[in-house]
Amino acid sequence: MAAVELRGFGWRHAGRKRWAVRRLDLRVESGERVLLLGPSGAGKSTLLAALAGLLPEDSGQQEGTVEIDGLDPRKGRERVGIVFQDPESHLVMARSGDDVAFGLENRGVPSAEIWPRVDEALRRVGFPYDRDRPTAALSGGEQQRLALAGVLALRPHLLLLDEPTANLDPAGAALVRSAVAGALDADTTLILVEHRVADALPLVERVVVLEPGGGVRADGTPDEVFRVHGDALAAEGVWVPGRTVPPRRATTAPGDPLVTADRLGLPPRLAATDLTVRAGEALAVLGPNGAGKSTLALLLGGLLRPGGGTVTASPALAGRDARTPPHRWRAPALAGRIGSVFQDPEHQFVTSTVFDELALGPRRTGRPEAEIRSTVDGLLDRLRLGALARANPYTLSGGEKRRLSVATALATAPRLLVCDEPTFGQDRRTWRELVDLFAELRDAGHGVVTVTHDPDFVAALADRQLTLERP
Repeated sequence: MAAVELRGFGWRHAGRKRWAVRRLDLRVESGERVLLLGPSGAGKSTLLAALAGLLPEDSGQQEGTVEIDGLDPRKGRERVGIVFQDPESHLVMARSGDDVAFGLENRGVPSAEIWPRVDEALRRVGFPYDRDRPTAALSGGEQQRLALAGVLALRPHLLLLDEPTANLDPAGAALVRSAVAGALDADTTLILVEHRVADALPLVERVVVLEPGGGVRADGTPDEVFRVHGDALAAEGVWVPGRTVPPRRATTAPGDPLVTADRLGLPPRLAATDLTVRAGEALAVLGPNGAGKSTLALLLGGLLRPGGGTVTASPALAGRDARTPPHRWRAPALAGRIGSVFQDPEHQFVTSTVFDELALGPRRTGRPEAEIRSTVDGLLDRLRLGALARANPYTLSGGEKRRLSVATALATAPRLLVCDEPTFGQDRRTWRELVDLFAELRDAGHGVVTVTHDPDFVAALADRQLTLERP
């Protein structure tokens, strides 16, 4: 049994003026399946962390109470399983099977039961390898499946899922949803945060929408919430089924090539691939998890040495370095020409404040300080990060981290932008801001490459698609 009760609950992270969540009264009965929605920054991930007992008393300020079956969640963690937005935060072992077994061993599950439960959990999430697959060799989407397997193997009473399909291909996302549906016993409580709302609805019976200023915005069955509040919620940034976003078509034809890849590869992660990215063009790179999409993005961005083939930049992009492959350019030159956005935003944060993170690239390229401040202020305002300028990047919500990582790449106004899953964790409003930003860059003559599993993003922006297959 796992009933959830919050009374006047609030949490403010240490060093932050703004409360992540506040004045929240909510009860979830044992066995209920709840979809938790709200604009980016409304406190969804913080609430899940609180329910999982992962908000230490010395890491922030709490008001009100949160209980699971009358217990403080910090004293009942064995009842709860959580899958975070960042799958890497789950990985603790070198081999995939050992990683799933780790939690079972910690719980004292008899050894004879461990490996059958590991194998069953891996099968249910569609994990494509055996137990011996190195965790370091997994793609982001494969890591997500492994993280979910580790939680399902524990058979928790309360299952908390924070965008469990964010970095998965459509087939993998369907497998995960099927695994979740099959894992829910009659008394298993589910609280799910998911921006793929239409796909998530078959898993839930209740929708709760958080108000960014505090409290609950709407609560009821999916039909009630979206029928009564749909238009208002969509305007406030909540994804509402059936509300589409108009596409941003290119205003001019693509220009000359900026970068060309000829038989580019990095065995065994990426098979030989040919492509050309042109000025004024948005190219979407698609394909299943494990096909090498993230590897291709790093190669195009000059951040990996090719294992085969070549990457050739045009004089329009590289100037006098056109004869030199991007991975051999000096760092300031690379930052000014090619902006890269990693799949995991935290992999590119190196400073202690959001403002300094955005200013770092322009400073490295020698821009005047007044110009830097103007650029940073503009990006903060455009991507709704202004109130977080002095916050530590690592304390942001998942969606805020993603917008910051995109903004750091935009800060140097690179001629070529290479983004890996740029829209995960975004509400409807910030998603549209990103689409508009990329469209404006493209229409101004920049090249935009996006690795993505977001079909709406492809429909809204992409001029051309490249689909990779597994090596």
